[in-house]
Amino acid sequence: MRKTPCEYIVWNILPCIRKKLAENLLKSGLSQKEVAEKLGVSSAAISQYLSNKRGKMEKFNTKIEREIEKSAKAILNGKDVIDEICRICRIIKKDKKIMEKLC
Repeated sequence: MRKTPCEYIVWNILPCIRKKLAENLLKSGLSQKEVAEKLGVSSAAISQYLSNKRGKMEKFNTKIEREIEKSAKAILNGKDVIDEICRICRIIKKDKKIMEKLC
């Protein structure tokens, strides 16, 4: 059975978004533990993102990369991580090239 676009996003794209957010937050000087707390995942998950055991499948275009950087800054400034991840997902869903690949 074929997966829905949302299933694909949850299993493949969401880990990639979290990985990119983690990388950006780490560059800002946060520890792995602090990044894990901000993203609502375990420290082990952050370690797996950094060692390419999770979130290694998707390569985002420049627009999405910039939006992830923007979200990392917003999260640092107190914005809700869920709101930011959902914002990025909405942008991805509007990208016809990415969605054609999923459907």
